[in-house]
Amino acid sequence: MIKIGLTGGIASGKSEAAHALARLGAHVVIADDLAVDLVAPGSPVLNALVEEFGDGVLLPDGRLNRARLADVAFASGEALERLNAATHPPLVNAIRETIERVERAGDVDVLVVDAALLAEWGILDLFDIVLVIDASLETRFNRLAGVGLLRDAALARMRAQLPRDRLLDAADVVIENDGSIEELDERIREFWTERVSGGRNDT
Repeated sequence: MIKIGLTGGIASGKSEAAHALARLGAHVVIADDLAVDLVAPGSPVLNALVEEFGDGVLLPDGRLNRARLADVAFASGEALERLNAATHPPLVNAIRETIERVERAGDVDVLVVDAALLAEWGILDLFDIVLVIDASLETRFNRLAGVGLLRDAALARMRAQLPRDRLLDAADVVIENDGSIEELDERIREFWTERVSGGRNDT
């Protein structure tokens, strides 16, 4: 089984790349989906977040108000550190356990783990290929503006991630994504042909 760590900065197009890889036959695990499960009502992680940030991060039905939590956590470096301390270790454990479970099942040829913070978590050695989706700062700002995120909020989220140059240094493969979805799809297909299909043992 080939294991691909897929990462990239906010608004780089990482999620679109994950969709393209899934269409080509990869089994895609999305870290954000694992995170949603970890903060289910009554979970230890959600309880820890309430203890750190108060009941204001909850919706009336007891679920996590992710938008409110983001506003609070990105307001300061100290708050973000508290958020990361509560959420990152259990999420990394969930990723490791998921990879191990898929490997034991033995029915997946290509596994992709889609996570924005793979490099920050220090788990790149879990993967055969680290694939980084990259886009210029201008492109990313334009995409974020298109979904209503103000410049200051966008900057706060960018600063919370690994600097672009260090992220690119961690990559085995970098795919530039300043163009259309169709162009990204074509580059993903080229990557698949060159690095995945040719490197996979199907026997």
